[in-house]
Amino acid sequence: MRRALDAALTRSLVIAPQWIGDAVMTEPLLRHLHTRGERITVGALPWVAPIYRAMPQVAEVVEFPFAHGGVQFSARRQLARALTGRFDVAYVLPNSLKSALLPFLASIPKRVGYLGEARVGLLTHRLKNPPRHNRLPMVGFYSALSGEAGAGEPERPQLSVSALSASAYADAFGVAHEAADVAAWELSPPPYVVVVPGSEYGPAKRWPAAHFAQLAAQLMQELGLNVVVLGSSKEAVLGLEIEQLVQKSLSGKPHQSADQPLQPRLLSLAGKTQLSEAMQWIAGARAVVCNDTGLMHVAAALNVPQVALFGSSSPVHTPPLSDVAQVMWLKQEAAYQPPLDCAPCFERECPLGHMRCLNDLTVARVWAQLHALLK
Repeated sequence: MRRALDAALTRSLVIAPQWIGDAVMTEPLLRHLHTRGERITVGALPWVAPIYRAMPQVAEVVEFPFAHGGVQFSARRQLARALTGRFDVAYVLPNSLKSALLPFLASIPKRVGYLGEARVGLLTHRLKNPPRHNRLPMVGFYSALSGEAGAGEPERPQLSVSALSASAYADAFGVAHEAADVAAWELSPPPYVVVVPGSEYGPAKRWPAAHFAQLAAQLMQELGLNVVVLGSSKEAVLGLEIEQLVQKSLSGKPHQSADQPLQPRLLSLAGKTQLSEAMQWIAGARAVVCNDTGLMHVAAALNVPQVALFGSSSPVHTPPLSDVAQVMWLKQEAAYQPPLDCAPCFERECPLGHMRCLNDLTVARVWAQLHALLK
């Protein structure tokens, strides 16, 4: 009976984007496809595969053995042979030529994607890219590939992730714990706030490390909350810098929270967690403070309260879609003078060298937004 049911479903292969944030923003598309009766297999690079394992509508995740850069034609042809005959339709989410090669080489009958990089012959169903000056929000951009009326309207992505266990939390902080402690923590999880100070794209999207450190010190000193720094291996040095700044700031100062007997701590896990583990840390956090980066979209999809800080990029194009997300972007504030006519520039580094869009976003203002979320 189950085999007969599976045979009746449209067998769909989704070629995933390579960025974490983009992967999260494809979830509404996959939800639409699943609802209308498609069995979804996602082909993804290893570093974004955990995102798709957190989507209940995905039946299977195939990790692609491809590296950054290059067409790697032989590897794609070899994998295509293994996938031939397995799928009825492919949805090619990235705009690159190489991402459309695999479905073509696997002879998947229907291949859907946006026009781009001279891949007309590789796709059977082609959507026109919207003009750069009139871009859809990315969630709607991906959802439109379903071909359904109204699918271009943005919906909130949703992920299903369990919070970190109490014992794993204690192990990470190096806290000795008895069974009774763990049982108590399961009933009342230890409070912590996650900060994400990095951005894979470049420094023009990063709030200054000193600002993050000052905010973390306030959370520990005034609210008695632990702080967990998350990021990739490239951001390990950034996490260490924040850790050292916080230690210097709080040296010799007692914390003021009467309801937490242990001294609050900052734990930098930048470069020390897999993506699946980082998602668990976010799922259990009281709140998240982050730049416009992939983990911002993870927090939104998990509906965790967050303050999202924008500089060179735009929350109009890639907002955190959550009712408990607060966006801060000086570009949108009429009271900020002189106005940021340069934003959004979408550059990796500030072309004018001043980084006003993030340097001038004060800790006091971010603290006020965060404190309101924590009440």
